[in-house]
Amino acid sequence: MARNPRWRELDPQKLSPEARRLKEGLVSRVVGQEPAIDAVTTIHQIWRSGLADPNRPIASFLLLGPTGTGKTRLVEAMAELLFSDRRAMLKIDCAEFSHSHEIARLIGSPPGYLGHRDTPPYLSQENVDRHQTRENPVTLLLFDEIEKANDALWMLLLGILDKGTLTLGTNEQVDLTRCLIFLTSNVGADQFDRLHDKPFGFRTAEPFVAPDMSTVSDSVLEATRRVFSPEFLNRIDRRIVFNSLGEAQFKLILDLELGYVRQRVRKRLDVDLRCTPAARRYLLEKGTNPRYGARPLRGLLESEVLFAVANLIGSGQVLEGDAVQLDARRDGEGLVFRAQRASRAAAASRGGATSSTNASLSPIVLPLPASRELLPASRD
Repeated sequence: MARNPRWRELDPQKLSPEARRLKEGLVSRVVGQEPAIDAVTTIHQIWRSGLADPNRPIASFLLLGPTGTGKTRLVEAMAELLFSDRRAMLKIDCAEFSHSHEIARLIGSPPGYLGHRDTPPYLSQENVDRHQTRENPVTLLLFDEIEKANDALWMLLLGILDKGTLTLGTNEQVDLTRCLIFLTSNVGADQFDRLHDKPFGFRTAEPFVAPDMSTVSDSVLEATRRVFSPEFLNRIDRRIVFNSLGEAQFKLILDLELGYVRQRVRKRLDVDLRCTPAARRYLLEKGTNPRYGARPLRGLLESEVLFAVANLIGSGQVLEGDAVQLDARRDGEGLVFRAQRASRAAAASRGGATSSTNASLSPIVLPLPASRELLPASRD
């Protein structure tokens, strides 16, 4: 009598080395959105395993949540990791397609219309395949702020999401089955305000308790059901609500954004840009707001750091190889810039005996212009 073979237990949560690298790269670029990263990584694993539906796009995602939480940044990070270029995707700003006749810019005008040959369709097969490579034969297709689009674009998406094909104005068929489709929306973002609002009026004996994140997510999903039609939502593979950002996430985002600024400055003139803890506290206090996400912080770094460093380089106060230190004023009303000459900066980086303290840094105090108002940006 033949013996039954022994069954070995498997781990369905284990990722391939490629999927693990993708996940680690996304975590290092998109802060505080682990559920969204897990969903994208899972779909990428399914596609790489050859188990995706060949008659539909690889997957479609509806990214929801307040502005500045990283919805568009997630797609840009995927483009960086897959193609080494954050712009290696097809991005459609849906605010530019609020009228039905503007859809012709996407699919082209049919023959017979005046100038139909002068406006090639944006969603042509050539454009769709433009960024695909042998290692990653996939296209990232982003529809930004989908709620602002005309109904004609929504009807166009019904066919794309269901069959993975698009018919142009010239009756040519465009194959979209190798596309990862992302749609971002701020619908229901006002529900997140309750996470930060505190009651006002007469004091009560009961302390204020912020609503649970899962409750807010349910409210956001309910808001999408009131805005989008059922046939549209049923064609979406994943609806993901992005988390609101807190102090811990803002600190990580500040480190990332400062790193990008340092790279730009070093690439321009090999200048080492450093930031003291006091300067970090100033940037966090002035450039972060839970309602508006991380976008005001990026604008603050541009207006108060990049603008000043550009002046320092242009006026010859900072030379190639120098080190520039950012510090906060004692009155908390701005930043102070100090410079260290190239020879001393090199010795300090080597840890030599000639390394100097803050007292030996020559102060460069610039009269910075008044910062622009940090209002919520219209684009995510």
